[in-house]
Amino acid sequence: MDQLPSWRPGGARTAIESFVGRVTGESEIPPEARVAVFDNDGTLWTEKPMPTQLHFLVQQWAAVTDPALVDTQPYAAARSGNLAWLGDAIDKHYVGDDSDLGSLIAAIARSTAGLNVEDYEADVARFYRESQHLTLHKPYSAVVYQPMIELLRYLEANGFTCYIVTGGERDFVRSIANEYYGVPPERVVGSAFGLEYEAGEVRYGPALSFFDDGPEKPSRIWSRIGRRPILAAGNSNGDAQMLEYARGSGASLSLVIHHDDDTGRGDSPYDKGAEKILDSATDAGITVVSVRDDWATVFPG
Repeated sequence: MDQLPSWRPGGARTAIESFVGRVTGESEIPPEARVAVFDNDGTLWTEKPMPTQLHFLVQQWAAVTDPALVDTQPYAAARSGNLAWLGDAIDKHYVGDDSDLGSLIAAIARSTAGLNVEDYEADVARFYRESQHLTLHKPYSAVVYQPMIELLRYLEANGFTCYIVTGGERDFVRSIANEYYGVPPERVVGSAFGLEYEAGEVRYGPALSFFDDGPEKPSRIWSRIGRRPILAAGNSNGDAQMLEYARGSGASLSLVIHHDDDTGRGDSPYDKGAEKILDSATDAGITVVSVRDDWATVFPG
């Protein structure tokens, strides 16, 4: 039985199957060391025209009435419906310009400050029940990448433990990780708000505790998992250090998803925010996965 039916024959599929064959065969690595880590936005599901959590936040920011905030960013962008500022802030971050990132992170933290963690989970669950992808007009559950779901199951069948390591907020991703990806919440590593306990409840603090991107990803992997991964998959410059960290192990595989699909299958092509990692992929020993050429199917049927 073909365990990767949405992967076309080619270099990427061969690299995956050869690697798994080596790990489980002649150069066998024990199952407890078979750790695989995956970025989320743009790796396991779509991130354009904006990451899903940003869509969730925009709905909240658009409703803000505080006169001290309404004319500042990102609230002004959300209220006007002109979301270019938000996309630019993220794209600028991936090329090393964080001039707008502080305003964005402060607004994200402000949106949950004082909120009970269970109430936040309920808000996120409601968003997923009621919202659809902004341009594909499908439920978010239908815009996961089918080939990557197959890869998760293929690795698990071969003794791997798979983790999500995301720049997105950890508890937001935890709320859907098991249902959408088959990854339990305790295997989600991500950016996190500070937490406070009082009178039987855990609530979010007023600031982001850490932003899990770039060089922060390997540190969080070690902090949460306690092992160096032997497989890592990402799609942006912010994943470069995570992929590099995985390549430091003996037998390893690093994958970068290249969004080059111009066939009208729903995944629009873009390189912005991934230029550095794509340019260095060959020299760094990273396997580039072409959405156009390596995936026969993009989304679930």
